Amino acid sequence: MAEQDSIKEKRIAIFGGGSWATAIAKIFLEKEQEINWYMRREDRIEEFIELGHNPAYLTDVTFDVSRIHFSSDINQTVEQSDILVLAIPSPYLKSHLQKLTTDLKGKVLLSATKGIVPDENMTITEYFHEYYNMPEEDILVVSGPSHAEEIALERLTYLTIAGKDKEKAACLAEKIANHYVLTSVSHDTIGIEYGAVLKNIYAICAGIYYGQKYGDNFHAVLISNAIREMHRFLSAISPGMRNVADSAYLGDLLVTSYSNFSRNRVFGAMIGRGYSVKAAQVEMEMVVEGYYGTKCISEINERYKVDMPILDAVYRILYEKANARRELKELTKKFN
Repeated sequence: MAEQDSIKEKRIAIFGGGSWATAIAKIFLEKEQEINWYMRREDRIEEFIELGHNPAYLTDVTFDVSRIHFSSDINQTVEQSDILVLAIPSPYLKSHLQKLTTDLKGKVLLSATKGIVPDENMTITEYFHEYYNMPEEDILVVSGPSHAEEIALERLTYLTIAGKDKEKAACLAEKIANHYVLTSVSHDTIGIEYGAVLKNIYAICAGIYYGQKYGDNFHAVLISNAIREMHRFLSAISPGMRNVADSAYLGDLLVTSYSNFSRNRVFGAMIGRGYSVKAAQVEMEMVVEGYYGTKCISEINERYKVDMPILDAVYRILYEKANARRELKELTKKFN
């Protein structure tokens, strides 16, 4: 109880300026009187304050900016906060953290970044534990089927807070729960982190098939095989009890693979229609986490040797310029 009471009084900071960071800020401000918010670009902060909404993402979500303490100084935001909510896309994470000199001792990190740290091939939990000496008990993860656009519309969303410290996880789950966000708690931090990376890869694959006019019948078969592939990988990298049918795994995979809000699916569909990888990235103008995750997981799996035909096919298409139609036709022969 003392742990929960102390967490309740801690100051919240959001890190990131995109749609997911904006949705997370909206959720926290349902209960918090004030939050701190780090954004890299000072001009975006000025526009945000003037307009009362994020000028670039989820522009229909309005904020009482008097309740937000903005800063483009990451050290200032960390120093003035206790719970650090990380919603920076993983490809940009290291460039932001290069400026960080403030000691993270005593801070609690809540990662909302659904990706692997490029070049390091580490999850956010692994990276902060290794390079910032944060105890694993002070690092938590939020995940689940949760498009930022639907949170903006206050459509019912289920989120899971995972962490080794169950009391911290339960308290943070209570902080974000409201009339449109329902929460649960898990101990499977690493499984949920890797699951969030894998579902983006599978969503790209689903998009490529969609772009090539495969239908709903086949899509269901793809997802059935994808969740088994995810289970094999998670069991190899982190053996233990988990139910991949839970919303943090299967639910997140389903929404990312089926929804038009999914940038990974949209990116895949463009590849399926004949776009080059570069052309699709330029037209998207948004970070496609699954592109980077494909390379990271492929390299990680060189150590584990898990049978992952979907991952392998997507990697060959994205990084080896393999013919998408030919690759996916061969992949269909491995499904059941």
